[in-house]
Amino acid sequence: MAARIAMVAGEASGDLLGGHLIAALKTRLPEAHFYGIGGPEMAAQGFESWWPSETLAVNGISDALKRAPQLFGIRNDLARRLLAQPPDLFVGIDAPDFNLGLEKKLKTRGITTVHYVSPTIWAWRPGRARTISHAAAHVLALFPFEPELLQKQGIPATFVGHPLADTLPLEPDRAAARSALGIADQTPVVALLPGSREGEVRLLAETFIQTARLIREHLPQASFLVPLPTGATRSLFAAARGRLAAADLPIAVLSGRSIEAMTAADIVLVASGTATLEAALLKRPMVVAYRLTPLSWLLGRLMVRLPHVSLPNILADRLQEPALVSERLQHEATPERLAADLIALYEDEDARNRQRALFSRLHQMLRQNTAERAADALIACLPNVKSGKAGEGGQERLP
Repeated sequence: MAARIAMVAGEASGDLLGGHLIAALKTRLPEAHFYGIGGPEMAAQGFESWWPSETLAVNGISDALKRAPQLFGIRNDLARRLLAQPPDLFVGIDAPDFNLGLEKKLKTRGITTVHYVSPTIWAWRPGRARTISHAAAHVLALFPFEPELLQKQGIPATFVGHPLADTLPLEPDRAAARSALGIADQTPVVALLPGSREGEVRLLAETFIQTARLIREHLPQASFLVPLPTGATRSLFAAARGRLAAADLPIAVLSGRSIEAMTAADIVLVASGTATLEAALLKRPMVVAYRLTPLSWLLGRLMVRLPHVSLPNILADRLQEPALVSERLQHEATPERLAADLIALYEDEDARNRQRALFSRLHQMLRQNTAERAADALIACLPNVKSGKAGEGGQERLP
């Protein structure tokens, strides 16, 4: 009997994790049925999506509060459907504010639940550890220090590494990326990544464009790459460029292609989030910026427990290494400060090399064949299913 595995992935990063995980699981459980909430990466692996993953995307606390009724409605509808026909396993991929409540309902009714991507109890809201213990039978952690923290709270956990560390090369091919984008080898290139969500782009686009203008005054030959994932984010950026009368700036707005853009760049200005880890794994020297709405910023300051917000600095701190990435947040994220940081980084080869050396160590630490390790951990949570590689017997019930 084919295993039925329900999943919920929030946003593009969760969809990517889910896509890799399903591909690995299908080699062990070729007849398994995967369904729930997912995006295009999961759909490409045969996932049946009842709602698209972007439905769960929120930008900051104020946006989450505004959309709470809609999200609660979706979660209640999904819970009813899953309890009416229980899956063999439920996997909540990130999106803890949505998934943990759902997992608790399912676990209470006897459904095995796994949470993929440990909530950041080491950064903020440590009280969620109790919530996790009631919601998830097991947690798959992306970072090596997380299982010990979870296990101290009585939560079984497995370090599986980070899939980006598997998919991105240890030595990025800058020349190939520049050739694909039509950029000369000697051109100074700055990649600008104001975020993947509409709210982020709305808050950061003008600042990033003004920063580009200041850099251009200092480096007249500089050009800029702005990879944006959706038509909506590209439209928001174009509108900001129009308001600032910045048509003269050599800014190439790309449809996606963020990995290519960062690989081609000399330095990167990036909004805090997963893209900072991507930049680190690509060994790109970077400066990090972020802004939230005033309410989200105030609430975040009350709850966040870390001195840093970017993943490279957080991981460096856990390795007892110095934080090397400049972070400009909220009122400090001004064009003048960002431009000064980026120009200084561009002109300081030693500083760039120190960042690259740290990023290489982080890459090796996180490169763990994540999808395979995560699939093995999930199989262990299916005690009534024996896995088999595709073509080697498929699925069987254990006696």
